[in-house]
Amino acid sequence: MYYYYTYTPPYFLFIAGLLSGVLSGFAFNESLKQLVKDWTQNRSSRTLANMRGVRLFIPFLGIAGGICLFLTSGLEIFGFPPPFTFIVAFPLTVITCGLIWRQLGQILMQLEKGGSKALDLDSFWG
Repeated sequence: MYYYYTYTPPYFLFIAGLLSGVLSGFAFNESLKQLVKDWTQNRSSRTLANMRGVRLFIPFLGIAGGICLFLTSGLEIFGFPPPFTFIVAFPLTVITCGLIWRQLGQILMQLEKGGSKALDLDSFWG
């Protein structure tokens, strides 16, 4: 007996991953703005790099999860098998997000040491 199985790509998960990443990005943006604003007003002894805790990490995990779901679903839409797509998307997401989190810590330390003038990117291009 033969069964014909039609595979439907996960378009819903593709859109859900995209929306999850974007909405978590908005939450991350607002949390980061509030963190820097609070630090600027108080100038507490805690460093900016140490202040990035749960307030920033939860939205960042939402971004990472949305990216992973988006990548996995996107590869499945192109016809790759689901286990393969997860094997590709998960390490790619973890490595990328780890590097971005590390870079965020370095930027916050640079902001703390030199203020907003330390982040003047226009000075590089004249």
